[in-house]
This record gives sequence, structure tokens and C-alpha cells, in this order.
Amino acid sequence: MAKLSQEDLLAQFEEMTLIELSEFVKAFEEKFDVTAAAAAVAVAAPGAPGAPAEAAEEKDEFDVILTGAGDKKIQVIKVVRELTSLGLKEAKDLVDGAPKPVLEKVNKEAADKAAEALKGAGAAVEVK
Repeated sequence: MAKLSQEDLLAQFEEMTLIELSEFVKAFEEKFDVTAAAAAVAVAAPGAPGAPAEAAEEKDEFDVILTGAGDKKIQVIKVVRELTSLGLKEAKDLVDGAPKPVLEKVNKEAADKAAEALKGAGAAVEVK
């Protein structure tokens, strides 16, 4: 088989539907024993104008983003440490640097649970 250039490969990806591209990514991951989640999103977005609507319907991974610490900063730092494996300094830096993601690519239940815990401590939280 002749080697395809990067432009040829991108042209082929542009012609694929989102489902075909998803199946390709799964096959690629299995064949080479890698995870290409970020690459699949980057390739799918420009080639499929309907992708954002479809992705919103099928979304199963969420990010919990701390948008503000509120009045009880120490309590928020404690909750951040409980939710993550961060040390005290790292958790404090995360809270001080808000808006920052606390958890990334978690399921809906875990995202809601984390958001409630952070809100209970007085933080402003956003789930995306």
C-alpha cells in the first residue's frame, strides 16, 4: 500500500461521518494499544458541522470547574483535597487560581456529587 500524505488522510477524514470516525478511532486504539480521545475530538470538529449537537446529546463525560472560592476558602480547599489526590499547597493553588477544573472527564453522577460538595463548602462551581 502506498503511503498517504497527511493532507490525503485529512481529506479522507473530512468525508467520514461522525459514527464512521468514531469506529475508526476505536479500531486505531485497539490496533496500536493507545488512547486517542483528544485526537478524535480535534479531527471530528472541523469535518462535521453537526458534531457539536450530537456530542451534546451523547455527552457522558463532564468537567467540574471551580469558578470561585466564596467566603469559606479553607472549607473549599478541604473539599478539593477530598475530591482529588492533591496536597495542601496544590489544592490551595487550585482554589486561588479559580476558575480551574477540579475534576475532568468524570461521569454525570460523580460530577454532580462533586459540584454539590463544593457548593456546600461555599464555592461557585460549573459543570461542563
